[in-house]
Amino acid sequence: MDRGSERETPPGPEAGQVAEPAEPGRVPLAVVVVDREGLVSHWSRGARRLFGVPREEAIGRPALDLLPVSGALAEGRGPAPHTDDGLGPDLESSLDGGLSYPAAGRARLAAPGRARADVLWWAYPLVGPGPERLLVLAADAEGLRPGDGTFERIAPGFALHTDFPGAEELARRLPEILPSMSVGESARIVGQILELGYPVLEFSQNDRVPVTPDWGVARRAERKARRERAARARAAGEPVPEELPDEAEDLEYAAVRERLEFLNEVSGRIGTSLDLSRTIVEVSRAVVPRFTDVAGTYLREQVVAGEGFPDGVPDTTTLWHRVAVEHTDEPGRWDDVVPVGEAMPFPAHTPFFQCMTTGEPVLVPRVSEEMGHAIAAQFEKRDIRPLITGRSMLVVPLKARDVVLGFMILLRHPERPVFNDMDRVTGAELAARAGLVLDNARMYTFQENVAETLQDSMLPHIPPRMAGCDIATRYLPGTLLGRVGGDWFDAVELHGGRTAFVVGDVMGHGLNSAAMMGQLRTAVQTMAGLDLPPAQLLRNLDDLAQRLGDTYLATCLYAVYDPIASELHLANAGHIPPVLVRAEDGRSELLDLPTGAPIGVGGVPFEAVRVRVEPGDRLVMCTDGLVEVRGEDIGVGLATLCESAAHPAASMDDACDTIIRSLNTRGGRKDDVALLMARLNGIAPDDVAEWRLALGPAEAGRARAVVREQLHDWGLAELSAPAELLVSELVTNAVRHSHARPVALRLVRGDTLLCEVDDDDHELPTLLGADPLDDRGRGLRIVSTLARQWGTSRTAAGKTVWFELTPPRRRTPSASNAK
Repeated sequence: MDRGSERETPPGPEAGQVAEPAEPGRVPLAVVVVDREGLVSHWSRGARRLFGVPREEAIGRPALDLLPVSGALAEGRGPAPHTDDGLGPDLESSLDGGLSYPAAGRARLAAPGRARADVLWWAYPLVGPGPERLLVLAADAEGLRPGDGTFERIAPGFALHTDFPGAEELARRLPEILPSMSVGESARIVGQILELGYPVLEFSQNDRVPVTPDWGVARRAERKARRERAARARAAGEPVPEELPDEAEDLEYAAVRERLEFLNEVSGRIGTSLDLSRTIVEVSRAVVPRFTDVAGTYLREQVVAGEGFPDGVPDTTTLWHRVAVEHTDEPGRWDDVVPVGEAMPFPAHTPFFQCMTTGEPVLVPRVSEEMGHAIAAQFEKRDIRPLITGRSMLVVPLKARDVVLGFMILLRHPERPVFNDMDRVTGAELAARAGLVLDNARMYTFQENVAETLQDSMLPHIPPRMAGCDIATRYLPGTLLGRVGGDWFDAVELHGGRTAFVVGDVMGHGLNSAAMMGQLRTAVQTMAGLDLPPAQLLRNLDDLAQRLGDTYLATCLYAVYDPIASELHLANAGHIPPVLVRAEDGRSELLDLPTGAPIGVGGVPFEAVRVRVEPGDRLVMCTDGLVEVRGEDIGVGLATLCESAAHPAASMDDACDTIIRSLNTRGGRKDDVALLMARLNGIAPDDVAEWRLALGPAEAGRARAVVREQLHDWGLAELSAPAELLVSELVTNAVRHSHARPVALRLVRGDTLLCEVDDDDHELPTLLGADPLDDRGRGLRIVSTLARQWGTSRTAAGKTVWFELTPPRRRTPSASNAK
């Protein structure tokens, strides 16, 4: 058939005339599309020629009034073509929506003004979001050369020769419509369809499904042809060929139809989600007990782990994970012998290895004792032979893109019919669909794991307790555009027992935002370590963002907590304000800060404010994804944040969970969320000791003495020796380089012992290498060796050099010593 079927053609032959035979292989084709209301939405020129109805009269009319359907002359309908063939009801069922599978047939048509015509027709149900529900094709069989039998072998070429939407795409991507087969195999099957002459296409705009010959329709046509040949043989006095009983053919037709319905049913039950574990269970349960009595599913290690696509052909060392076992035996019979979760290889002599390496189904009508013994050898001391010997077995590969992801072992009870070749085809088709579903779930799991790994690597691991404060954090990935976003939080330890709290949000989603977030977070950590004031830090961060590019903007809230001075020093760059919960009365408030412009705008000054806090107060910082909901004023979310933050809680984690529950149940959240909460415990005055030292060489000895005495008073005499040595080195350097201001020495007792030495010299000392004969350069090396950590930073008046020592663990008295 060719595009001539859609060209303007002269009217059909008048009554009594005989249609001229068409060119070999070229038949005018009528194309009709019926919508879900049963009305004609497309009426081709070939349809006008065949049925004698102009297009303008056909569009919008009920299809039952126009097409060759038995019973079309229903009450209240106008005249329509009449059919006297028994295949008409199939088309009528299609038009009424009662037929969910393609159909084909032949009818005798009588239309006004023309001779009776022998019409071949095909009806294809359409699946998709559009209004079209049925494609009907018809051709005039009388136009073929008489006696060549071509009308028994016609396959309508509508995919190439009509203007139906999607037809050319369907023809061009035919190999992709056959997901379980190669291009060569697809060509072979297409050739068989053309040979049979009765194709069946199930076409969806969303799913790719295989092309399956409707053997039932072909059998009926073949049976009719045999009867006609037998009648001609009887009339000529020739021997009549033996015919198969109609009942056997009907049973075969019913069996094929049942299998097609089973495959359609299974396709609807699997792949309801992208969760890999759920998909595995769906695939296993879909075949038990209707198709098999036992179904064991094995997947390659990379698939189970949600990793990349498996490489190479499996071999005897490949590990296969048993991920599901469904059966109809008594509960628990399979659990101990073949537990789910076990990983094992398979030797080359097993049908499983044959299936996984060839990618083809393997059928074992009955598992012999010899084969059962060979398979059982893989299970060490567990005897699997009673579970498999004597049963029929079918092993089908789970493939995607010509790579074996796994396989299914299907077993039937001995009293059930063994698997046959038709079961092999059904099982292969089932496995092909299941393989695609599993691969989709695998890819989704892989991408989700990559996103989570990336996000986790960019978020800090903050200890729950830092100097003078307790900290709890939460991060919730967004529900839109993947699980990677630009929200972050951080807590940076500063000298003097201070802590910097940071919460930021790069505008946008996805990998680019996450990469920008990683750069900004690293920059904040670096500048915080330099002890830059909050406003200056945001100024530098804004300059960095401009150098990185003008594509992204970010908001940032930066706060420095001084537990000794009981003070917060904050600056804001376009971020939502923090909440401060007062320990004294439980009152919560949004801190009134200068908002500032987002990071990346450029040229905008930032201001910092100081807020007095008391021990036990709580600071809550979060990103707007927690409080902002589309269609709702952000003030509602901020009010809820204040209310939930003030709610009493047994722990910091419970307090964070209370906030999340209060704000995350409103619905509509699509952005990711970063939440940081800090309880500001402060450092008691009794845990801080300070001295002023004159600029003289004798002050090093005085420093050692006061440190020794103070540590004894604090019960830290074990630290006296290293502390005295390190203090002596730092004080000696400070006295040597100081200009006029006295040297300040401070000890702070906490989880660590902190020592700070301040002087008015702005030049920071550096760690140098010292030769054995050098008389300088060893001081900081001693500090670096003995201290837990040490550092330097500039101050407004000069610099600070500090170190920390770890107090010894307190021994718990034993029961005997306690008496």
